[in-house]
Parts: sequence; structure tokens; C-alpha cells
Amino acid sequence: MSIVNDLLSYNEKFVEEKRYEQFLTDKFPAKKVAILTCMDTRLVELLPQALNLRNGDAKIIKNAGAILTQPFGSAMRSILVAVYELGVEEVLVIGHYGCGMNNLDTQGMVNKFKENGISEVVIETLESSGIKMDRFLKGFDKVEEGVMDSIGIIRNHPLMPAHIPVHGFVIDPETGRLDLVDEGYKKD
Repeated sequence: MSIVNDLLSYNEKFVEEKRYEQFLTDKFPAKKVAILTCMDTRLVELLPQALNLRNGDAKIIKNAGAILTQPFGSAMRSILVAVYELGVEEVLVIGHYGCGMNNLDTQGMVNKFKENGISEVVIETLESSGIKMDRFLKGFDKVEEGVMDSIGIIRNHPLMPAHIPVHGFVIDPETGRLDLVDEGYKKD
């Protein structure tokens, strides 16, 4: 049986037994916070538990490394929608120790593209069209640097309201311990 069949079979029972009722909420985050974090599987349940977040408390946006590589990409768009349309009043960027984006080998990734059938012509065409693999696959040397880079893009975005605090953290993916990297409240 395929993973899709397993998922659909489980989902059918889940709905029939009304197990969804414990998760009912609306689209507006109760704690008025958006979180940009990594897609690491260890954080799926740990991060919300470590932050005392329940279903409906926060908008959680995930990508590889909690890295914003471009100010007008989908993750930044999600943050702006959360702020302007969904009542978010604070943004948290949460990286994690042991992240796969730490010292990511860009050339190694390009080699894996080729090993999986992506032609050199495709990669060269992308590069000559302005999609530089070093930028597109950008990682970081230290997780704190990655967090600060994303914070900088959010805080300095031309469409981000100046009054929205943007905070940075690093979480331990084993214990859930949260380390503050940068507090976003304006100091007068």
C-alpha cells in the first residue's frame, strides 16, 4: 500500500470519528504572532509545545533553515499577509541548532541535481537568467547569522510596518530550549 493510500484511509476514519473537533479554531492567530521557522521534522510538534502554542495560536511558516533568500518570495509574502490580513502583531524567526542549511554545500546540491537527471543546460540556463545557485541555495555558517539575515530582510522590507517587532531565536531540536538571538522591541 502506498503512503497516499495510507493517508487517505486514516483521514477517512479521522473525519468519520470527528476527531477534528478538538482542533477547531478560526484563521486569525489568537496570540497574534507569526513564526518563520525551519521545516525540520524534529520541530513539527516540539516547537509548538516548547512555546506553549496550541492550534490556532500562531501562523507558522516553514522553509529550509528559516531563511529568507529574497524579499519578494513566498515566505515573506506569507508574513505580510499575516500582518495585514490576519492580525499578526509580532514576528518570530526561529532557527535551530544542527540545521541542514548550516554550511550547505551548494556545489554538492548542484551535483545531486545532475545525478537525478537535471541537465547541465537547464542549470546553465537558470544561471544565465539570473538565478544564481549560490544565492538560491544559500545556507549559513552559524544558525544565529541565518536568523539575523532573515530578521534584517523582514525589518527592512519596504512593505513591513515599522511598528511590528521582529524577534530572533534558536531552538534546540532535542530539548526545546529557546535561546534569544535578538529582541525586536524598540528601545526608547
